Amino acid sequence: MNQTQKPNVLFILTDDQRFDTIHALGNQVIKTPFMDELVENGTSFTNAYIMGGSSPAVCAPSRAMIMTGRTLYRIPKQGLWEYRIDEDLKTIPEVFREAGYDTFGTGKQHNSQGVFARGFSHAGNVFFGGMSNHLKVPVQDYDPSCEYPDDNKRIGGKFSTELFTDAALEFLNNRQVRDEQKENKPFFMYVAYTAPHDPLMPPEEFVEMYADQEIDLPENYMPDHPFDNGTLHVRPFQIGNPVESIGWPLKPEDVIRAIRAYYGMITHMDKEMGRIINKLKEMGEFDNTIIVLAGDNGQALGQHGDMHKQSVYDHAIHVPLVFSGPSISKNIKSDSYVYLFDIFPTLTELAGLATPQTVEGKSLVPILNNPNEAMRDYLYFAHLQYQRALQDKQFKLIEYVVNGDRHTQLFDLKNDPKEMNNLYSNPEYSTHLQRLRNELTKWKTEFGDHTEQGKEFWSNYNLPHGL
Repeated sequence: MNQTQKPNVLFILTDDQRFDTIHALGNQVIKTPFMDELVENGTSFTNAYIMGGSSPAVCAPSRAMIMTGRTLYRIPKQGLWEYRIDEDLKTIPEVFREAGYDTFGTGKQHNSQGVFARGFSHAGNVFFGGMSNHLKVPVQDYDPSCEYPDDNKRIGGKFSTELFTDAALEFLNNRQVRDEQKENKPFFMYVAYTAPHDPLMPPEEFVEMYADQEIDLPENYMPDHPFDNGTLHVRPFQIGNPVESIGWPLKPEDVIRAIRAYYGMITHMDKEMGRIINKLKEMGEFDNTIIVLAGDNGQALGQHGDMHKQSVYDHAIHVPLVFSGPSISKNIKSDSYVYLFDIFPTLTELAGLATPQTVEGKSLVPILNNPNEAMRDYLYFAHLQYQRALQDKQFKLIEYVVNGDRHTQLFDLKNDPKEMNNLYSNPEYSTHLQRLRNELTKWKTEFGDHTEQGKEFWSNYNLPHGL
């Protein structure tokens, strides 16, 4: 890359893709050749996390944190489901647009139409919503008025993953025409897939791909969670075409069927990502494009008796994060603790842009330069008013307050990564328990966990267990 040439950016965000669903990062069953290529050509963060959820729809706060670089309790909320990103909170595409980039967005936009319009100068097949049947996604085209009214929606008429990829390719094809006219502006592309969010309904080719594949039941499978965590059975889990629901208590055969379909959704999505990557190569833009691949949150799929993501167990908050492109080291894996809201300042630094002062995330460029660089010693997690957690490099503490009922879990992550053996009552671990409890209270203040949800949790935190 010429030192005066700005890099392009392709940011691919997937929906409910758990961290352990990329072949090149250790899953020997799943087929992800294009994600594998990104891993081999870039740096993977094997300990990337979201901070949790202040809404039952965990996708919404996760995407708000990503887009603003803000922590969970410093994004203003509107009710239980919506997040208000005022103009004083710049988003990633806004910063790139103001720096002269063509900015393009397609796919799932969990924040408001106004926020989208501020950031994107080009768009196609935009879905303002959270969840939809993948064959019946209500989408909108680019609106020159920047209003994106609801009555302009139409049903896409194609599988969601293909629909969003088509829009991305149309933008790139149109860009080729503009380049021939000597308009050589760099671009920022945001492709936000709705896969592999349920309903899990991959195209038949990808159903058959895993039909005879041996799939193991998760080691930490349970028919149901052993106690009320505040958001049990938040909604039925959906699978198949036609769509059917999986209920509780969970059956092993239903969990296995869901995992097969989940893998099929991801492999189909991988193929569609490949269409974009191959187009960049065809255009000669691939070597000058920073590609970020991330998932907005995880998915349980039978682990701990859950199918969804409304918890702070590892399967709900641990996500894939890969950077590849110019000046990024190849085939490197870092186990440093990072959050997804670190993506914002990382991209601005890589592109040579100023990072807004409102951003709280930390640039990952020091880790991209040295994968052994330690970014954080602790990670703090929260879910609604019910759950708080803290983990260091070995232990994880989870505290629950649900309708006056108190539970505590302490896990040794090095020896028990599936979080199965609760050490809370073991006196040998009392020192670690107290240390993490002290740190939990400290980080509560650090992250501003004083909203109504925080007040409800912390006011009941000292209740005795078993009430």
